Amino acid sequence: MSLRSANIERIDGGLFDVLVVGAGINGAVSAAALAGRGASVALIDRGDFGGFTSQESSNLVWGGFKYLENYELPLVFGLCRSRNRLMKAYPDNIREIGFLAALSRSAPYAPWFAGLGATAYWGIGLFGTERPHLYGQEGVKEQEPAIDVSDVRGGIEYRDAYLVDNDARFVFSFVRSALEAGAAVANYVELVSAQRIGDRWVCRLRDTDSGEEVTTAARVVVNAAGPFVDDLNTSWDLRTDHRIVCSKGIHLVVPRLTTVHHDRVLAFFDDTQRLFYVIPMGRRSVIGTTDTRVDSPYTEVTDEDRQFLLDQINARLDLPQPLTADDVIAERCGVRPLVVRRGADDHAEADWTSLSRKHEIERDDQRAVVTVLGGKLTDCLNVGEEVAAEVEALGIPLEKDLANWYGEPAAQTRSEFYRQARLMRLDALRDKPDVEPLTDRLWRRYGRRAFDLLEAIRADPSMGEDVMGSADYLRAELYTAAEHEMVVTLDDFMRRRSKIDLVVRDEDIESSEGLVEVARILFGDRAEQRLADYRAGKAREAASRRPNQVSGAAEAAEAAGATGATG
Repeated sequence: MSLRSANIERIDGGLFDVLVVGAGINGAVSAAALAGRGASVALIDRGDFGGFTSQESSNLVWGGFKYLENYELPLVFGLCRSRNRLMKAYPDNIREIGFLAALSRSAPYAPWFAGLGATAYWGIGLFGTERPHLYGQEGVKEQEPAIDVSDVRGGIEYRDAYLVDNDARFVFSFVRSALEAGAAVANYVELVSAQRIGDRWVCRLRDTDSGEEVTTAARVVVNAAGPFVDDLNTSWDLRTDHRIVCSKGIHLVVPRLTTVHHDRVLAFFDDTQRLFYVIPMGRRSVIGTTDTRVDSPYTEVTDEDRQFLLDQINARLDLPQPLTADDVIAERCGVRPLVVRRGADDHAEADWTSLSRKHEIERDDQRAVVTVLGGKLTDCLNVGEEVAAEVEALGIPLEKDLANWYGEPAAQTRSEFYRQARLMRLDALRDKPDVEPLTDRLWRRYGRRAFDLLEAIRADPSMGEDVMGSADYLRAELYTAAEHEMVVTLDDFMRRRSKIDLVVRDEDIESSEGLVEVARILFGDRAEQRLADYRAGKAREAASRRPNQVSGAAEAAEAAGATGATG
């Protein structure tokens, strides 16, 4: 029996303290916090873990430097503390990084004033990073020769942090933590109906992969459905004081643009006076993001979106050749669920884009529902702790919080892994240029489970081989994913458990001889069907980039997205 099947069997007919609906970052961290403190927890999502909003982030862990514009000092202080806390808890996964902001003559702030803001930001963040720097025009060019400084007055460099791997994998780390603490978790399980009967919720669930239905019960429900929280509450006739509005953001993944410091973010003001960035992703750069008011959580990259970002970056970098749509390796598109007080007319906002990424958590005592609205990756630990406090207030007893439901393994465990890897000459297994050592990558991705990978490679050296030449993924990792990571579709693996789809061109993936083996290892007898489904999805994505098929692709994307949304 697979891990996923075993968990669905546990959920079927069970009575849990808490059912968490939605396994994006808010749901995953809530499940980890509650299970880590002794509650019996079930976590479900009608798509994959981190498979909707949480997979479309900027991969940044930051204190909200831009929120200083609106004098939201308490919010910035809280986010900076959260950033510092995450950097301490996840030293290999979350690393400090510089943000070099080039300020043109049309930028809203002079370099000296931005420098004062960066210094204030450093202080508000309790000096948890390296200090900021102020540069003149020549200094900006010296720091990054790729920047066109012909219209640049100067610049600043301040510090924040970023996720070394992808955001969805970070979400999955909390899913794993919940599992290890005894939670029952399952992706592709949809909440069909829920009814409050006596002291519990009785819920009917559907496995969207097999179509089978199960029932379960819980004393408390946590609504962590991201941009769908309002819809879910409405179905229960439950009303919160706040609601969600959506802002669409896109990112374009292109070949690396930086020439000096490849572990630095470049920041610019676009033509609308909004900050956008060039963010490192291994051997690639990620350009984004945009900010467009939308009414639906289902979004796609339009030709206008794509061209806007390409025009903005071409105007600000001194590139050998301007970037075109042909240079785009992958695209990311999602919505930010922004919180507004119910009754506020968000269309009448003087500048609705100034809405911050704060979160609100509301409790309904009569229905025993906790609703999580808004939020971002940076503030995830606070969300987990606040949800636990609300659940406890609803009468679910919890153990003392020992802060053992998050973070990387102890330094001694890490040292032992590195010792064993060194003795078996793990890093000598590869000779690819410009890639990080295997020891670093395996430890960061798998933690304690990385010891099992070493053992597998010792027993069978072929387990240490890359399956797909351009994808940088070992055969042993695939077997680990098949057994322990609840991979249901090939997209789960290619897009979320790994970031292959984000950094490798579609044609290189398709032409790889290892793609069939990847499917075979992950799915066994179902490999052919899973591979066909994956290729069909890729064909729809390709069609969406052709102008004459945009409308049809939008309908296909919405239909496909309906199975991947949190909730």
